Amino acid sequence: MGLDDRKLAVLRAIVEDYVSTQEPVGSKALVERHQLGVSPATVRNDMAVLEEEGYIRQPHTSAGRVPTDRGYRLFVDRLSRVKPLSPAERRAIERFLVGAVDLDDVVHRTVRLLAQLTRQVAVVQYPSLARSSVRHLELVPISTTRLMLVMIADTGRVEQRLVELPGPVPADNVTDLRRLVNEKLAGARLSDTPPLVQALVEEAPAELRPTMTTLATVLLETLVERHEERIALAGTANLTRGGLLDFQGSLRPILEALEEEVVLLKLIGETEPSTTRVLIGDENEFDNLRAASVVSTGYGPGATIVGGLGVLGPTRMDYPGNIATVRAVARYVGELLAQN
Repeated sequence: MGLDDRKLAVLRAIVEDYVSTQEPVGSKALVERHQLGVSPATVRNDMAVLEEEGYIRQPHTSAGRVPTDRGYRLFVDRLSRVKPLSPAERRAIERFLVGAVDLDDVVHRTVRLLAQLTRQVAVVQYPSLARSSVRHLELVPISTTRLMLVMIADTGRVEQRLVELPGPVPADNVTDLRRLVNEKLAGARLSDTPPLVQALVEEAPAELRPTMTTLATVLLETLVERHEERIALAGTANLTRGGLLDFQGSLRPILEALEEEVVLLKLIGETEPSTTRVLIGDENEFDNLRAASVVSTGYGPGATIVGGLGVLGPTRMDYPGNIATVRAVARYVGELLAQN
C-alpha cells in the first residue's frame, strides 16, 4: 500500500522528533510541534497505519512510537532534504583543513573534523595505493650495498623500503638507476606497473642488470604486492551520547566491529564516485553493526576517487545533516589533494 502525503508528513515528523529528543513520539506531541493541520485522533489513525506497514514501532509500554529501519530508509530516500551547511561550518572546514602539512596531517584533521561536526564515529581511509599513480621514485644510498627506495604517490602517500644489493654499487650507477626507473614508472598507475618493472630489467645495460633485478623485486613488492590499506578513526566516545534505545542497549558489538579494519574498509572503501551511500540498521552485512547506520562517500582530486570517508552512529541519527557534512568534507579534501 502506498502512503499518502499526510502519512508521509507524520512519518517525517516522527523521525525528526525522535532524532532530536531521543524520546518515543506520541500523537499529542506531534500535533503540538508540527503544523499537520489535523486532529490528534487523525494522527493516531495515521500512526496505526504506519505501524501496520512496518515504518514505526512501539518500543515498550510507552504511548510513543519510534521509527524502524524501514521508516528511516523511506525518510532518507523520499522525505529528507539535505541540510545546506552554514557559512560558519564551511569556514570551519576550510580553516581546519588548509593548515595541513602532509598527507598524514590531512587524514588526521579530516577524521577529527568529521567526528566533531557530526558527533558520530568518523572513519577515513588513507588514499588507496591500488588507486594511486607514481609521482616520483627516489633511491638514497645508505652504503655501497644498501639503498633506501622511496616511492611518492600522486596522492601524497609515501612508501619506503630497504634494498639489499648483490654487491657494491658506485654512486654514478645509482644516478643511472634513479633516472631509468623514473623515466619508466613516473606517472604510471600502480596497478599498471608490473610489465613496466619487468621491462626495466630486460632493457637495463649489462653492468646495471644484477642491481636492477634486485631493485625490481622490491619495486614490485612496494608498488603492487603490499597494498596495505590504512584507516583513521575518531569520535568513538560519541557512541555513548545516545539514549537507551540506541544500539539495542549494548555498545559491545559496535566496538568490536570498529576494531576490525577489514570491516571498516568494506563500509567506507567501496563507495562509488560522486555518490553518498547510506546503510541503515539491517542493511549492514556485518551482524555487529545491525543496530547502526553508516553514511559514506568517496573522495579524491577531481573526478578520481582515491579513498572513502564516512560516519557511523545509531540508526537514530541526523541523516540530512550528516549526509551534507560527509559530502562537504569529502569535497574539501579532494580539492586539497588536487592543489598538492
